[in-house]
Amino acid sequence: MQKGMSLLTSAATVTFIALGSNLGDSRKIILDALARLQKFSAAPILKSSLWQTSPVDCPPGSPKFVNAVAGLVPRIGETPESLLEKLRELEKEFGRQPKTVLNEARPLDLDLIAFGSETRNSPELILPHPRAHERKFVLQPLNEIAPELMLPGQGKTVLQLLAGLSGDEAVTLF
Repeated sequence: MQKGMSLLTSAATVTFIALGSNLGDSRKIILDALARLQKFSAAPILKSSLWQTSPVDCPPGSPKFVNAVAGLVPRIGETPESLLEKLRELEKEFGRQPKTVLNEARPLDLDLIAFGSETRNSPELILPHPRAHERKFVLQPLNEIAPELMLPGQGKTVLQLLAGLSGDEAVTLF
């Protein structure tokens, strides 16, 4: 576990957010969004490297993504639902439009992966994210900042989940 992760976990619940972009200047969008996420955290955020990834479950011809993961300490009184609302507003600020096609190209996609050990199963929010443990584009950057993390309901660490993935999902440092 990275020193930064241990410092964060000793302070409070750590929340993980996956960032993705495949429309516009994706590198700049992800870097700007990472900077903006700092205002949601009570401590300096953890940031993965940027990764270029192949589109997964996207329409044919979709451009590649730039992905990253951030770890933050929610401010006092923050709930998964209130943070999700802030993430949706941030997506809109970066030009996200209402979906017309499932997994279409978008300037910014923010997914709440985990909010400490909290679990949710509502129409608005499922925690931990229901497919995070299956997605290399989430696990690879998450492994950089929290390899020993166990997502609620999983019996393996992020590092173990990543090692167990198979498939042709291309994920490379950007």
